[in-house]
Amino acid sequence: MKFGFHISIAGGLSNVVPRAQKLMCATMQLFTRSPRSWLLNRLDQQDVRDFKKALRKSNITPVFVHTPYLLNLASSNARLYKKSVNALVTDLQRSNNLGARYVIMHCGSAENAARGIRIMARGINSALNRAQNAVVLLLENTAGGGYELGAEFDQLADIIMRIEQKKRIGVVLDTAHLFAAGYDLRTRKGTDHVLHEFDSLIGLKKLQLVHLNDSKATCGSHLDRHWHIGKGTIGKGLAYVINHPSLQHLPFIMETPRMSDKDDLKNLRAAKRLRQLKASKGN
Repeated sequence: MKFGFHISIAGGLSNVVPRAQKLMCATMQLFTRSPRSWLLNRLDQQDVRDFKKALRKSNITPVFVHTPYLLNLASSNARLYKKSVNALVTDLQRSNNLGARYVIMHCGSAENAARGIRIMARGINSALNRAQNAVVLLLENTAGGGYELGAEFDQLADIIMRIEQKKRIGVVLDTAHLFAAGYDLRTRKGTDHVLHEFDSLIGLKKLQLVHLNDSKATCGSHLDRHWHIGKGTIGKGLAYVINHPSLQHLPFIMETPRMSDKDDLKNLRAAKRLRQLKASKGN
């Protein structure tokens, strides 16, 4: 099992691998640009070469690129939809250039869920066709606040069913989002039920990554509130996720609150402690 973190690209891509190594990452996630802006920075090619060289020398794999939060491929607003598709194409192409095998994207939002899912699938098909490479797009489940899509497994399944390039679509499950959406992970029975439902509707083979986050929100609240591992409302229940037999081959990336590297290292130690717990104990 591999643990890692979302790593800042501040100061350039050449700083990413050293930062990840300092945090003892075996896998990692990054943005290629500002997550809250449409502004597209030009990647310095020497910086890219330095990043790839450092990555080759490390044991950090796989690498995940996260798209900006602004994307909404489910939008019925033509301008926002076009910008979102173009931004996804850019990240698919950048990921290929960086040697990252996966791009992660939130599902977006729509007042009419059925229509939003159709629009989103059309946008994904367009983006995958335009980005002519083997990078896999991973849809991230959401907390389900407001008109967010992708909080429920049947919606994710509906989107995936409509994607033409089946080998280039997958899922990342965020534990904080799952819990907020009403999927209870606090017991072994609950975790088994969640993963059985996922397998029945989507298939565990489509699951490529776990975002390991505790939560400050209550189960079913639809509030996206990440918290420190083992310190939130899921608490030691995360041990059932970490130790679940169906997930042992997957990378786990944490997106927990941080003020400094010390916070990340504390969360890494907490995750490893939960890894040592006997998942067979409890309910």
